[in-house]
Amino acid sequence: MGPPLRLHELIRVIRSVKTQNEEREVIQRECAEIRSAFRDEDSVYRGRSVAKLLYMHMLGYPAHFGQMECLKLIASARFTDKRIGYLGAMMLLDERQDAHLLITNSMKRDLEHSSAVVQGLALCTLACLGSVEMCRDLAGEVERLLQTSNSHVKKKAVLCAVHIIRKVPDIVEMFIPTSEMLLTEKRHEILPLLLQKLRQIMSGYSPEHAVSGVTDPFLQVRILRLLRVLGQNDESVCDAMSDMLAQVSTCTETQTNAGNAVLYETVLTIVETKSASGLRVLAVNILGRFLLSNDKNIRFVALISLQRLVQSDHAAVQRHRGTIVECLRQTDTTVNRKALDLCFALVNETNIRVMMKELQRFLQSCSPELKEQCTSGIFLCAEKFSPSKRWHIDTIMETLVTQPLVQVAAWCIGEYGDLLVIGACEEEEVIQVTEDDVLDVLEGVLQSHISLASTRAYTLTAIMKLSTRFSDTINRIRRVVSIYGCCHDVELQQRAVEYNALFKKYDHMRSAILEKMPLPEKSTGAETETYIGEIKEKTESQPKSIPSSSQAVSYVTDLLGLLEESAHSTPVAAEVSSINQNVPNGESLLDLLDEAPNPAALPPLIAYNKNGLQVEFSFTRPPSTSALLVVNSCATNSSSSDITDLQLQAAVPKSVQIQLQAPSGSLLPASGGGSVTQCLRILNPQKVPLRMRLRLSFTQNGNQVQEICEVNDFPAETWQ
Repeated sequence: MGPPLRLHELIRVIRSVKTQNEEREVIQRECAEIRSAFRDEDSVYRGRSVAKLLYMHMLGYPAHFGQMECLKLIASARFTDKRIGYLGAMMLLDERQDAHLLITNSMKRDLEHSSAVVQGLALCTLACLGSVEMCRDLAGEVERLLQTSNSHVKKKAVLCAVHIIRKVPDIVEMFIPTSEMLLTEKRHEILPLLLQKLRQIMSGYSPEHAVSGVTDPFLQVRILRLLRVLGQNDESVCDAMSDMLAQVSTCTETQTNAGNAVLYETVLTIVETKSASGLRVLAVNILGRFLLSNDKNIRFVALISLQRLVQSDHAAVQRHRGTIVECLRQTDTTVNRKALDLCFALVNETNIRVMMKELQRFLQSCSPELKEQCTSGIFLCAEKFSPSKRWHIDTIMETLVTQPLVQVAAWCIGEYGDLLVIGACEEEEVIQVTEDDVLDVLEGVLQSHISLASTRAYTLTAIMKLSTRFSDTINRIRRVVSIYGCCHDVELQQRAVEYNALFKKYDHMRSAILEKMPLPEKSTGAETETYIGEIKEKTESQPKSIPSSSQAVSYVTDLLGLLEESAHSTPVAAEVSSINQNVPNGESLLDLLDEAPNPAALPPLIAYNKNGLQVEFSFTRPPSTSALLVVNSCATNSSSSDITDLQLQAAVPKSVQIQLQAPSGSLLPASGGGSVTQCLRILNPQKVPLRMRLRLSFTQNGNQVQEICEVNDFPAETWQ
């Protein structure tokens, strides 16, 4: 029997067949010969047989019976056998098969081999199929090879170390010192080589690597990206490559996509590293040239890049403002959107008037999906950089189209129509306006045939609001509202019917429902103290009388008169509401004092303890606000049955304000299996002794229970 076919001969035979069946016959015949050679332990041609088996494996035929032969080849002393063996192991084995563990000892010996190529074979295989057990066993050898002087082995050892760390993260500490040394060493070695290679590309022309007249643009892009990584947070590297970046920026062809790709990578490298200011200006100028391109994709990329630069290099980007504004006139919506964002970023006090005219011109012709963004941006910029109040109002008026402008005007008149009658104006001569004049205008809008339904709705609501701002035209407002109770427009009819109900049935609530919207200014800490002082004075000067029946008093069921007679008590909700009216912006006084309280050494108090249900109060007082007491209620259940639907309500004297926050739950497990907490915030500006009445309602054993108790033994430290 002669020697088996060589690999290239087998490939030629397989490629010469005409049908799939013929190929299958050739494969089956060759596999039979290979199996026979494996059984005969033919060590001379074992490598050739495994090589052919790997080729058949690549064609999709089973080759698992050659796994053990790969292990034998790896253990061989011949390099050619080792090479085929390791290749077969990487193709036929993986970490899910136990057979791969049998090569651990062979790999350990090869990692300690004197030949660099043998070490490289073992490192590649370990990085490919190394399991957790193999990585733990061979991590020491890999760490040692990271320190070798052979660059070929060192590169493979780095890749293998990455695989080991991913498989076994807890041994990462082993590689940190070596990795730090490699990073320092690599940076100093690779930077001069990169710059040298890039300089060679720029100085010569290679036709076989040129694309549209640019020499090897793909390699240039790769080198620039690597320089960008090396130059981040390293000024020395940035200084070393600054001349090369300037050369690429000025010498690269700008008429082709290949050249523009290289220039774009150069710009990104300059922007994302600590480059000199001159280079950054050069990068902005390159992007400015991109904006003049006829290719909308290049313009889009330039706008995105300038958006990233506008904060750090505002003056350089500002010089291209005219070109950026010109992009607003393009027909592509995506380019318009990016140019619009960039225009808003360029607006400042010096160019506000010019930019607003350009943006208003764009608003008139832009696509519908950009109108909202453009209008909002104009309003924000006008509010931030307006040179005068009159210019601010004029800009808003010019920006709004007819119907939205009328709606805004109607809303403003409804909210602040009383100021029109007063005639207060800072910049213009006072114009006298009467209540009837204001109503005439609004009625004209209601009756106009060009008014939209939404505009009429705004106007009717504005007229209704004026019933609480005006005093001499209430009857006229009633008549106008009643007329539209029979309107064909359902929305307008519903509003009119509801407003008529306010006049007839709920007139005592009308002023509260239609009160002015609070101003948006936020209170400062100093203003808060002023508000507290004013509230104290108002509380001390309030007469102790019965609230009038016309006031909107919200009584809490079964809590009226818990502490005092009804003639001398004010419900908690009404008291807090009256206090809120003295605080601007509609903020609650307790919200103004809403700060993280510092815990104080105050003794706790058992407020309720009956039938296994216990409610304990703990107290803290913020040092900055002595009148505020934060009570943390904790309810526990020591009985043998669960308590559900737990609710706690509290009442205090009229000189004290209380706010109950939401409880943590409503279920109390039996035998102390949990607790329900709730925060009570008490404001006691007059420092009166604290008294409180609690109402506890809950369900236990299917029975609804309601308990009322008084708490009069608050520690003196809680109110003094």
